[in-house]
Parts: sequence; structure tokens; C-alpha cells
Amino acid sequence: MRPGPKTTGAWLIAAVALLSLGGCASASSPSTRYTLPEGSVATAPVDATAEHLLLVRPPRLAHYLDVEGIVLQLDDITLNQAREHLWAEALGRQLERGLRARLAARLPGTRVLLDDGSDRGVDAIRLRLEVDRFQGRHDGLAVAGGQWQLRGADGRLLAMDGFHAETELDADGYPALVRALGRSWDEVADQIAAAVRRQH
Repeated sequence: MRPGPKTTGAWLIAAVALLSLGGCASASSPSTRYTLPEGSVATAPVDATAEHLLLVRPPRLAHYLDVEGIVLQLDDITLNQAREHLWAEALGRQLERGLRARLAARLPGTRVLLDDGSDRGVDAIRLRLEVDRFQGRHDGLAVAGGQWQLRGADGRLLAMDGFHAETELDADGYPALVRALGRSWDEVADQIAAAVRRQH
């Protein structure tokens, strides 16, 4: 039976309470590290002859997200960083790499590469991203939110919008939370890919 938001929300609050009450005992507990899952769509091979080029800049993260621990939102104003449930790699790098793979799979005919600041051609579109939310929430949802911009090679703004995605957890626990965050990132990739297609 799939738990509803109330069940999973209670798990999030209970998990934080246990971490807070653990005190000295939790200091010796081993940590668990997580990576975001790959996208729900198979990664397409890079096509060197693709007609279009999209350059993805590493996202700017809200300061409270640029941490090692997975973030839980306990209520409308309270955030908690997990001490023992950690990202295996910097979250910004995982989001950037995962977004490039997801966009490449959704945009056949487009090469999706890391924007390293070099000049890769006059026809390149550059994606800039700010991530304001990427956390578990007390109501049992995995939330991703922020803003994106598409700019031309000359820096001209082509399009911009906010993004927001919420995914219900399939079960209790941090593994389910990380998988749900991955599905929220899938939805963000869907939104951005649709905007890129409109520019072609």
C-alpha cells in the first residue's frame, strides 16, 4: 500500500526528532551517502553532427542547499540538514550533470554540453539555472524549484521562467526521498526542454 503524504510527512518529522535526540550516540553512527538517480528517459549518445547546441552552466544553489546533508523542510519556515544522510557528491554537480543527461535525452538533434565559458559558436543557446528548493517537505513531497534563463551566444535573453515540481514519496525513508527528488528533477527537465524546443 502506498503511503499518503500524512504518513511520509510524519516520517520526515520523526527522522529529524531522532537525529536531534541522538546526541553523542549519533556522532559514532555511520553516515549514508546518496546520489541522485539517472533520469527516467535513457541517455542519448552525443551527436557531433546535431543541428543545435545547448550549453548548460552549473546551477547556482540557494546557500542552505549547498551543503553535504540532505535538507528536510519541517514546516513552513523550519529547515533541517541531515547529519548522517549525505550527498555522495556536491549537489550542484549532480544537478548539472543530471540535467544535461535528461535534456540530451529529451532534445534529439541538440548537443547538450557543459558551459565552461568558452566560445563554442554563434548559434549556441546557454541555459542558466538558479535552484531555490531541492528538499523533502513535511507533507511527504520532494520539492524542486527555482528559475531558469535561456540566452543567446551574444548574451541576449531569449526566455526565462520559474520552475516548480513536487513528487510524492513512494515509501518512508531517505532512499525514497532521494528517488522522489530525482523524479522532480525529471519534471524540471521536461519544462526546460519544452522551452528550448520553442527557440529552435
